[in-house]
Amino acid sequence: MQSMNQWQADEYDNKLAFVSGYGKSLISWLQPQEGEYILDLGCGTGDLTYEISVAQAEVVGMDASPDMIRRAREKFPDIEFVEGDGHQFETSKLYDAVFSNAALHWMRSPRLVVDSIWKSLKPGGRFVAEFGGKGNVQIIVDALEEVFEQHTGIRGSERNPWYFPTIGQYSNILEQCGFLVRQAYHYDRPTRLADGEQGIEGWLAHFGGDYFEGLNRERIQEICRETSQIVVPKLWKEDAIYADYKRLRIEAVKPEN
Repeated sequence: MQSMNQWQADEYDNKLAFVSGYGKSLISWLQPQEGEYILDLGCGTGDLTYEISVAQAEVVGMDASPDMIRRAREKFPDIEFVEGDGHQFETSKLYDAVFSNAALHWMRSPRLVVDSIWKSLKPGGRFVAEFGGKGNVQIIVDALEEVFEQHTGIRGSERNPWYFPTIGQYSNILEQCGFLVRQAYHYDRPTRLADGEQGIEGWLAHFGGDYFEGLNRERIQEICRETSQIVVPKLWKEDAIYADYKRLRIEAVKPEN
């Protein structure tokens, strides 16, 4: 299922730079080498695609959002960026590695995604990814779904666009496809949001689009404001809101034979 979220690439770069900022440490798991052919799946506006290219690897950035791809091409004109859906993509030339940061939790059919990754990799190729794990932003989601149901009478969970698995759930999908899981790590990563006490409202405006489909602007603002009132006392720390991020980091290999 493709998310209905509408990505605003400029705002993503300005206020959500932490997405790629935190992802830089994931490149140390990838260890790109000169001459390798690498796919950055769910590349956003291309910052980590560029970081991979610095190692002299040939890298392609792919994202389902036309606006993100447009912005990535503007920022990094020497890198190839393509529009594509992680659930079903093909390549004429197999990759040495597939890399993905903060994107796989938007792809609700993980078996299709893993199958596409498997088919796109050379034997011996590796898959390195980080995305939302079990319990990610649970405090925010619980509050949002409670307020959403009060306003609409619709169960909030029916609108939830995310897939946040445990290590076991995701490793099982990888292993069923044939991958050998080398490393899997689930950890808490409290994430500072911009805009002070309005941080949750900004976060919801960017990431919560699937919940708000079909609602008028006034109703959306009411839901965001009421959700923020519940969440801020729970996540406020010193001078900012720290969202309750929990991440799953994976390294898997496609066996040589």
